Amino acid sequence: MLVWVLLLGPMLVMAQNGNRNNRPSPPATASGKIGDALVTIDYSSPAVKNRKVWGELVPYGKVWRAGANEATTIEFSRDVLVEGRHLAKGKYSLYTIPGENQWTVIFNKATGQWGTEYDERQDALRVNVKPRNTMAMHERLSYHVVRNGILMRWEKLELPVKIK
Repeated sequence: MLVWVLLLGPMLVMAQNGNRNNRPSPPATASGKIGDALVTIDYSSPAVKNRKVWGELVPYGKVWRAGANEATTIEFSRDVLVEGRHLAKGKYSLYTIPGENQWTVIFNKATGQWGTEYDERQDALRVNVKPRNTMAMHERLSYHVVRNGILMRWEKLELPVKIK
């Protein structure tokens, strides 16, 4: 019996951990076109759950993984301009440094890592953007590819990033 536990135990744990849809922050994807570029964002979507998100759950002034679980990724099929600055086509991890009045959005060359494994030396681009307060409550974090960029929404905040 002990042999079966030793052999099957790790497989059962791997099967449970491998099912990303059963996580409290389930996986999500946003995709669309901005000009001629196809943009795809893969992320995990945490919920507010009656918590104060900005400045508490997600502290100001510290690198945040812009989602949950594995690092959020964004992929561009063509070179783009992000807030007027060039970014080569490719796949990047997306991080932010939230602030009360301004955020830094970071496109990082390392992908496939857990979201908290951030290496600043791998940054491809950093841009500053202004968050907006919203009247609507967004229980789950979501990303949207819109005509002129991407938009992150969570709690009563949205973060627009201009992309051409």
